[in-house]
Amino acid sequence: MYPKLSHLQFIRYPLMLFVLAVASCSPRTTPTQETEAAATTAEPASPAAPTESSYQVPVDYYKLDNGLKVVLSPDKTAPVVTVAVYYNIGFRIEPKNRTGFAHLFEHMMFQGSENLGKMEFIQLVQKNGGVLNGSTRFDFTNYFETVPAHKLETMLWAEADRMKGLNITQENLTNQQGVVKNEVKVNVLNQPYGGFPWLDMPQYANKNWYNAHNFYGDLKDLDAANLEDVKSFFDTYYSPNNAVVVVVGDFETGQAKNWIQQYFAGIPAGNLPPKADLTEPRQEKEQRFTKDDKLANRPALAFAYHMPERNTPEYYAMGLLDQILLQGNDSRLYQALVQERGYAGSVDGGINAFLGNMYNYNGPMLWMGSLIHDNSVTADSIVTVLDQEIQKLEQGGISQELLDLAIVKMRSSLYDQLAQGSGFGTADLLASFALFDDNPARINNLEAEFRKVTPQLLQKTIQEYLRPTNRTVLIVNPQAKS
Repeated sequence: MYPKLSHLQFIRYPLMLFVLAVASCSPRTTPTQETEAAATTAEPASPAAPTESSYQVPVDYYKLDNGLKVVLSPDKTAPVVTVAVYYNIGFRIEPKNRTGFAHLFEHMMFQGSENLGKMEFIQLVQKNGGVLNGSTRFDFTNYFETVPAHKLETMLWAEADRMKGLNITQENLTNQQGVVKNEVKVNVLNQPYGGFPWLDMPQYANKNWYNAHNFYGDLKDLDAANLEDVKSFFDTYYSPNNAVVVVVGDFETGQAKNWIQQYFAGIPAGNLPPKADLTEPRQEKEQRFTKDDKLANRPALAFAYHMPERNTPEYYAMGLLDQILLQGNDSRLYQALVQERGYAGSVDGGINAFLGNMYNYNGPMLWMGSLIHDNSVTADSIVTVLDQEIQKLEQGGISQELLDLAIVKMRSSLYDQLAQGSGFGTADLLASFALFDDNPARINNLEAEFRKVTPQLLQKTIQEYLRPTNRTVLIVNPQAKS
C-alpha cells in the first residue's frame, strides 16, 4: 500500500496520525506505480481490456436540509468503518496575502471544540483503536478516521462537534503558527529538493494567482494571520453546505442516516462567497526556469504540461497517455531515460501525482514528471528524449494493443486507489465527486469513460496538450559542496 520512499518521502502518503501537528499535511495520497512489475520491452503483450466494470461501489447519496452532502457506501468485508469529512476549500482559493492559511486552518481543527479539548479528538480515535489524519489539497481540506465498526456513532458525533464550532483562541493560533512554520522549514527550506516539484512547479507553470501562489505559506503571511481571520475563515468555509460526509465500511444504512441526522442536521448553513475564477490562459511558448538549491548535490529536472479540462474526452485520453509514458517500469520514459540511457534511477510523476490523483481536484491541473539525474547529463538531453518519445506516439500512431495495455494499467491503478486504507481510498473518490460534480456515482463510470478513448483521440490529445509550447521545464541547480 505504501509507496517506495525517496527524497519526497515526507509528502508521499498521509501518515497514521500520532503527531498530527507535524505530519498533518502529507500531500501524497496515491501510491506510486514504481512497484509495478518491471517490463523488459517498451511494448509488452497486453491482455484484452475488459468490456465492463467487474466491481460496483455501493453509493447512497442524499443531502440534509442545511446543504450537507452525505454519501454512504456499505462494505461488510471487515468490521471497520471510515468516516471522511471533506470541506470544499483548498489552498487554491485561500485569501490573498494569507498564503498557507488553508493549511494552517487544517491544524486549527485539532485544537479543540465545544465538547473536546485540545488534542482530545486524536486521543478519542486512538484510544478506540483507530487511525486518523487530515490534509490540505488543491480544492479541499479533508479529515478522516478509520475505527472499529461499533465506534461509528462516536466518530460522527466528534466530527459534528467540531463542524459546529472550534475553540479559537490566540494561544492555539500562535502555537499552530509556530508548528506550521517549523513544518515549512523542515520539509522545504532545510531539505534538499525541498518543494521540488510539487510546490515549485505550479508557481512557475501557472499564471493565475490562485493556481500559482506558494500554498505551503510564506513565513510572513503565516505570521500575519490573526483571530479575526481564523473565525471568518471557519464561518465561511467550514459550514455544512460546503462539506460532504462519507461513511465507508461495515454499518447499517438506516442507523447511519439516523445518527447523521441527529448530529449534523442542526448545524446552520453558511454564506458561501462566489467561486474564484481559476482559469488559465492557453500557453503558447515553452517556459524554462532554474532554481538554485544550496542543499542538493545532484541536478534535477521537472517538466509539466497543462492538462485538458476535467471530465472531457481529452482528460481521459491524458490519463491513458500518462500510463503509456510515465507510469510503471514498462512506460516509455522509464525505458528511455532509466533503462536505455541510465540518466537517472527513476522517473516520478503523473496527473496531480504529488498531491493526490487524477480524480480528486477541480480546476486547472498539470501533467508532470521529475527526475534527479547525474551531473554529466544535461537538461537539454533529457528534454530531447522526452520530445522523442512523445513524437513516436504522435507520428507512429498508437496501436489498439498499446491502448488496451494502458486501460489495463489504468484499471489496476484505479482499484489500487479504491483499496487504500480500509476504505479511505474509496471515500476519497466519493467525497471528491460529491463536492465537485454533485454525483459520487461517477466512481462507477470511470472505466467506461476510459474505454471510449480511441487511438485517434489519443493522437489529437498529444497534438494539443503535449506540444512543446504547452510545456514548462524547471531545473534544479545543485549548490551543495561535495
